[in-house]
Amino acid sequence: MTTFFSRAIFLFVLLSAVGAMATESAPAGYQMPTQVLADIIDAPQTPWVLVSPDNEWLVFVGRPGLPSIEEVAQPELRLAGLRINPRINGRSRQVYGNSVKFQRLDDGKERQVTGLPEGARLNGFSWSDDGKRIAFVVTLSDRISLWTAELKSGKARQATPETMSLNGVYGRPYSWLDDGNKLVVRAIVSDRGQVPVEPLVPEGPVIQENLGKKAPARTHQDLLKNKFDESLYEYYATSQAYILERKGKAKKLGEPALFRRMASSPGGDFILTEKVKKPYSYSLQENKFPRLIEVIDRDGELVYEVANLPLQDQIPISFGSVAKGRRSINWRSDAKATLYWAEALDGGDGGVEAEERDRVFTLEAPFEGPPEELTILAQRYGGVTWGNDNLAFVSSWWWKTRNVKIWQIQPGDRSIAPKLIEDRSWQDRYNDPGTPVMHPGPYGAPVMLTANNGQTIFLSGDGASPEGDRPFLDSANLKTGDKKRLFHSEAPYYERFVQLVDAKKQHIITRRESQKEPPNYYLRDLKKDKLTALTTFPDPAPQLAGLSKELITYKRADGVDLTGTLYLPPGYDKDRDGSLPVIMWAYPTEFKSKKDAGQVTDSPYRFTRVGWYSPMLYLTLGYAVLDDPTMPIIGEGDVESNDSFVEQLVMSAQAAVDAVVERGVGDKDRMAIGGHSYGAFMAANLLAHSDLFRLGLPRSGAYNRSLTPFGFQAEERTIWEAPEVYFAMSPFMHADKIDEPILIVHGDADNNSGTYPMQSERLYGALKGLGATARLVMLPHESHSYRARESVMHVLWETSTWLDRYVMNAKPRLLEEGEVTGP
Repeated sequence: MTTFFSRAIFLFVLLSAVGAMATESAPAGYQMPTQVLADIIDAPQTPWVLVSPDNEWLVFVGRPGLPSIEEVAQPELRLAGLRINPRINGRSRQVYGNSVKFQRLDDGKERQVTGLPEGARLNGFSWSDDGKRIAFVVTLSDRISLWTAELKSGKARQATPETMSLNGVYGRPYSWLDDGNKLVVRAIVSDRGQVPVEPLVPEGPVIQENLGKKAPARTHQDLLKNKFDESLYEYYATSQAYILERKGKAKKLGEPALFRRMASSPGGDFILTEKVKKPYSYSLQENKFPRLIEVIDRDGELVYEVANLPLQDQIPISFGSVAKGRRSINWRSDAKATLYWAEALDGGDGGVEAEERDRVFTLEAPFEGPPEELTILAQRYGGVTWGNDNLAFVSSWWWKTRNVKIWQIQPGDRSIAPKLIEDRSWQDRYNDPGTPVMHPGPYGAPVMLTANNGQTIFLSGDGASPEGDRPFLDSANLKTGDKKRLFHSEAPYYERFVQLVDAKKQHIITRRESQKEPPNYYLRDLKKDKLTALTTFPDPAPQLAGLSKELITYKRADGVDLTGTLYLPPGYDKDRDGSLPVIMWAYPTEFKSKKDAGQVTDSPYRFTRVGWYSPMLYLTLGYAVLDDPTMPIIGEGDVESNDSFVEQLVMSAQAAVDAVVERGVGDKDRMAIGGHSYGAFMAANLLAHSDLFRLGLPRSGAYNRSLTPFGFQAEERTIWEAPEVYFAMSPFMHADKIDEPILIVHGDADNNSGTYPMQSERLYGALKGLGATARLVMLPHESHSYRARESVMHVLWETSTWLDRYVMNAKPRLLEEGEVTGP
């Protein structure tokens, strides 16, 4: 213990002595990478694809390129865990489309949607229950409105009145109400007044108090700080609910409130509302604020109070802990108006022993009388997949064992005992039977698709296997348990089930790709074994055509099987070109068994799609890439995986290095390691605890675990329960051991739990004070992931510059005997 605290104090004192960080000499402003990288980033984006509820139409949503830094730098309020653009009264940092096109499935006839306003940004797409039209949110520079587009004509029209602006603070501000003619919307309160102005003179100190109750919380950003923040939160998050007809007629529903959610019942007669109440918290985000959950009718009148929940500040931090009272409140999708929810039987504490954890209830309209028990679970409730009165699946899970169970029940006859149909580790991908195929039920909401008088369901899954993922579609007899494989992806393709168009004819839509062919959608006739192309999307990055891709397997020193995807540049010849500099990009994952940790998690036949974040970009610059080499951190039984985090991490990295070197394609003296978030944490640890790599490329990471004292990632223990673990796992505490160059990148507006921008600033400060070779790049206005074109291009420039300097042109390491290795 003395070592832990003395070392920590030394590093903090060192940081204080470092003082302000000097600006590194570098070209001013945003930089551009080499043209080949810029061209890949600027290539046209592949559209999003949606399938209509009746399976007769495809919808293509065009996607623009990366937004400019001017767009990303728009005003932003950070309140209670929300990020709000005050100009539009909606969420900031959203992803938008810019065009819509319909395509009929049977003949390929296309219909471009017309009538959209110029410069419209589109998202929040949702089909009407009858499948005749699609609704979506249109965001302009100063407002949010609701539009619909007709399949028949392709014409778009505004559904909200010109005087109405929607409130997008809590996500998609609408839902369909019934047969496709009415919607429920949340709008800005028309007479809310002027924006609150921060007082120049404070009313007094900001005080928080705790009187002996345990109220642990993980590390969060964007919290409320004072009464002024509270007033801003209320101003922007308060909305007025309306029932809206497609032609623009609006009927007010009740009074304005802080509506967090509004969901109409499948039959359209009732609306489930969730309102945020005071008192707010300065240590928790809005999802833990007090909430009032009610059912109202179409006139806005209260029908039933479902739950009045207090501030959720006393939920234990042990995994599997939940709030007391009713939770996970939703509508049954197969019924006209029936609520269901779960309640904890163990006080919500996942850290205590209990034979029964949760009870699930239902309550049917008119919501009179006591709720009916649906089932009792020995594990934590995970959800219900509804089919009909004779069929539903209830899932339960438990973190410590990674176990998931699926129970088949008959909601219409609760005297019949639940039947256990699945019992496995959710990390055991090889034995995943798949998930039920859904379709619109009697009221338009999704329910399980059945055949043969309800005796058969359909299951689709990834089809994980030692040969890689092979997606499948099965039919399963619920009575006998027998399964029939209807479709199975075959080499050399990776083909994923998308939609069951016609169960009798066995027509399905798939998404098919190979190493050389980009993903496209197909109509597959399973009976006739006929394949018809529905799309012909081109290769978005032809610069990478001809690359080599191989799913490799290898073993760790302790016998654990590991995998990774090895990429080699187009035109590379091992005999002619020799070994290459290598970039490894990874993310560690915790497991409870060596067997599960060693499973293959990808397919060798997938097309290589690259984004700005992809290390495969650097194949164009002559690097080999080992993408996603598995870095399992295993703790079997009662053993905590993080107790040997560093040892297992280094062992996995050593095995990955050896694997590419033994193949003769990787130069062991020219290796770089990188990762994002927990992968950045991994990269910094590998620099501190090994000499395997010449350069570290961590992005948006957390490096000092004393700043996340109530747990992080899969670590349940607090720093006071396991101080040695927190110390051992923190690269900041071992900054004096990082003697390889490190390029640290972070968004200065990172809102991810635990990855404060301060984490990178502190690590850089320590490294600078210790005389290391380090560079810190703080990206203005960027969050945990980066969006602006200027930011992305600059990150690529920084990365390629440091790769060239410290990896591509690295001098060979000198062995102790003075012998030189390398090419």
